[in-house]
Amino acid sequence: MLLRTVLRLSSATRVLPFLIGFVVIALGDNLTQWVTPRYWLSVSGSASLALTFVGPACAGAGAWEGSRIRRARIFEQSTVRSPLAIAFPLLLPVWGMGLIGMTAALTVSAAAAGVGIGMPNPGILTVEAVMLAANTLVGYLLGRLLPPTAAVPSTLITSFFVNAYPASWSVLWIRHLVGGALSDCCTLDQSLDPAAVLSAIVFGLAVCLAAAVLIHHSKSLLALAAALVLLTGGFALGAACARDMGAEPVVSRSTSALVCDAGRPRICLWPEMNHQAAMIRTEGHKAVDKLRQAGVKVPATLTMADRPGRDEAKLAIGADTSVADVRTGVAAGLIPPFPKCAENGEPYPAADAYGPIAAWLSLTAGASSHTLMNRVAPPELALAQHVLKQPQQVQLAWYERNAQAMRSCNARPPLGIKRSHT
Repeated sequence: MLLRTVLRLSSATRVLPFLIGFVVIALGDNLTQWVTPRYWLSVSGSASLALTFVGPACAGAGAWEGSRIRRARIFEQSTVRSPLAIAFPLLLPVWGMGLIGMTAALTVSAAAAGVGIGMPNPGILTVEAVMLAANTLVGYLLGRLLPPTAAVPSTLITSFFVNAYPASWSVLWIRHLVGGALSDCCTLDQSLDPAAVLSAIVFGLAVCLAAAVLIHHSKSLLALAAALVLLTGGFALGAACARDMGAEPVVSRSTSALVCDAGRPRICLWPEMNHQAAMIRTEGHKAVDKLRQAGVKVPATLTMADRPGRDEAKLAIGADTSVADVRTGVAAGLIPPFPKCAENGEPYPAADAYGPIAAWLSLTAGASSHTLMNRVAPPELALAQHVLKQPQQVQLAWYERNAQAMRSCNARPPLGIKRSHT
């Protein structure tokens, strides 16, 4: 059959305009809401959200093509070509429809992120292509097996459930088998965990192979057994790849990509921040100077790395930042981190000090009280402003006492002011 004839008769040709419209209009806000500006990896991850809907569309269209074959009773007649050879030209446009739908999602996310010349993450693209193929093949198989009136709706519902619901289950590794967590990748200090990609590809390929075996040998018990072995093996291997992963498919980004200056302290930024690097470094050094004048010790390096190293502090700013954000970002890196005992769920009375300490550090670094109004509670801001009116030695002693308490789960923070007596 000629390609133009296949495209003209394919259900994918009719579904494609509606699929693109759905992706652009219905999913547009979701595709752009959390994307990290100028970061291609985040664009790729955000676009993968559409897989939850494009995958079922491929499954439904594949089921329609399978039901056409069933209604025509092609395999009740003598055929020269194999079942797979017959299915391939029918399903290729369906798979292509899915790829175009995902390209539309990628375009929407990329436009919102304002990325420059670059390319999407190949690992995420591979997962999407494999998952679309798996949905298409399984949909075709169900279309061959089920009555025409039940094939498409049952396939759509089943495919949506399999693609969407694992991300809501408490067993975290299951979501990675279908690429359900890729949309959570990535902020600037994060990179994609290869285990998430490998898990989805292994499972997706196993589904494709199992479906292909059943399509080619639909009435063979041996084929059914082989398909079950493939599916079970793919599930087990995919689970093994993802079993130690958390909810998000991310790891810390390599610090080799950081661009550092020679200032005191050094300020290390990701390349995506180059358009604001001069402002960040200027305001960052101003904020550090004010903190040091107040007696606050500042490490030798301020870095945007996910996990700062020795004598480094986190520069807590986002991909699009302002002067006020830089000042509060410098201050945030000097707040003592939660101790492990608090992370393990033990009582942590020093948590009450986080708001006042953060506010005092930010005000000392040059942030305005107006900037902090929506970041800390009013009583905490009022306490920090009260402390700021005290002599410098009193302020520093208050900060150091509370910072010391915040490093332990056994100490209650002394938030009150102790006045020195002469």
